[in-house]
Amino acid sequence: MVKGRVFVGAFLLAALASAGDIPQRPEMLSFPPLTFTVPRAESFRVLLPGNVPAYVAEDTLLPLVTVQVFFRGGRYLEEKGKEGAAQLLGTVWRTGGAGALTPQELDETLDFLAAQLTTSVGGTSSSVMLNLLAKDLDRGLQLLFDVLQKPRFDEARLAKAKEDLIAELKRRNDDAADIENREWQRLIYGEDYWLSRLPTKASVEAITRDDLVALHRRIVNPANCVVAVAGDVDKPAVVRKLKTFFEGWKVKPQPVPPVPQPTHKPKPGIYLVHKADVNQGRVSIGHLGAKRPLPEEFAITVANDILGGGGFTAWMMSRIRSDEGLAYGAYSSFGISDRYPGTFRASFQSKSSTCARAAYLTLELVEKLRRGEITEAELATSKNSFIETFPRNFETKLRTVQLYAQDALTGRPHSYWLTYRDNIRQVDAQAAHKAAQKLIRPEEFVFLVVGNVEEILKGHPDYPEIQLAKLGPMTRLPLRDPLTLQPLE
Repeated sequence: MVKGRVFVGAFLLAALASAGDIPQRPEMLSFPPLTFTVPRAESFRVLLPGNVPAYVAEDTLLPLVTVQVFFRGGRYLEEKGKEGAAQLLGTVWRTGGAGALTPQELDETLDFLAAQLTTSVGGTSSSVMLNLLAKDLDRGLQLLFDVLQKPRFDEARLAKAKEDLIAELKRRNDDAADIENREWQRLIYGEDYWLSRLPTKASVEAITRDDLVALHRRIVNPANCVVAVAGDVDKPAVVRKLKTFFEGWKVKPQPVPPVPQPTHKPKPGIYLVHKADVNQGRVSIGHLGAKRPLPEEFAITVANDILGGGGFTAWMMSRIRSDEGLAYGAYSSFGISDRYPGTFRASFQSKSSTCARAAYLTLELVEKLRRGEITEAELATSKNSFIETFPRNFETKLRTVQLYAQDALTGRPHSYWLTYRDNIRQVDAQAAHKAAQKLIRPEEFVFLVVGNVEEILKGHPDYPEIQLAKLGPMTRLPLRDPLTLQPLE
């Protein structure tokens, strides 16, 4: 055994010696140019009965196949007073049985096939996904379409899902991050916007099986539908199978309504939520983001990456974490959505005494960006990161067809991906500067601070001049009861 190890060691040394000089530092490594051709969406696209677009890819690497059916429509369709219905639908749609199968029989059948069948209802879209051995595809498709068209929504499974959801609500104040995200949505979008309307114990208890049936009926309609298939299949054969199921699926006359747009105008200022049992504060700074189409999309994407989106190379992480040691992580994001505006948000978590200091540094870096103080090296690092990681979007056939299916669902043109890298390459320092000046507006900043407010407001003894109170008017927001969301005393 020892002789074998000596031989392997000698072989490795010889190989290293033959490889020539090894660079002393990572930045001295050189690589051949990255070449990648975006697969054309048209090569995957077919049209099913009812004008349902489908994207199908053959992939024989494993004897598996995945079928995913996407729908427009999600939580924004919930009725007032029935918040939580979308989450319950996403659960009981699958667990509640389908067609001739009881919940237990459906569970057992899927287990026997070693198949995964999942259902989910998100904010603006929903999906059903099946993954199983290719040899069992016929049986799997029958189960999939039974779940799509004939869910049973078993009362006992609904009761269990409601019980689990209420237990989850009880814990919603345990983590300061949950409080931060909840209040951020309210501040930016307004209390009446669908993103801010969250389930309570009363709304969950009010939800009935009929509510799930009604919500399912609104969403699950071929008029709202896109299909993605990838795996060990013959494309013409699987398309024929899908057509058989879709031919008998009646298209309802009206698709779901569009996602409502926010009308709330956030009031700039500092908003404080007191959580006494933590020694760190969570801070979010920002305002409403943007919705596609946005002419400055690529320029603001690069600018934000330099500010706080690029991990350890970004200004916020470098200055707030590495140089000052004020936070484990400091990040920014500029949300650009296809259906409603996202948010610009710079955030970090810091000790109570250093929250104000980290907030001041964040504002300094935002102003630095808006002044256009971006070096060519920083610009190149950011742009290369986007360009060189771009092929990951298409690293498997499944990811490729899912990506194009999402495009069809949201209306984003497939050409977006053909020109993506060129659009990134065209961003120069001046374009990033102008985009930051236009789209990041400090005069509209909302500051949200969650933590031990009394300690946070004291600031740090080494920086007595740095106080949150100097950044704008302060408003105390109440901590909310986890089950009712009503203010606690």
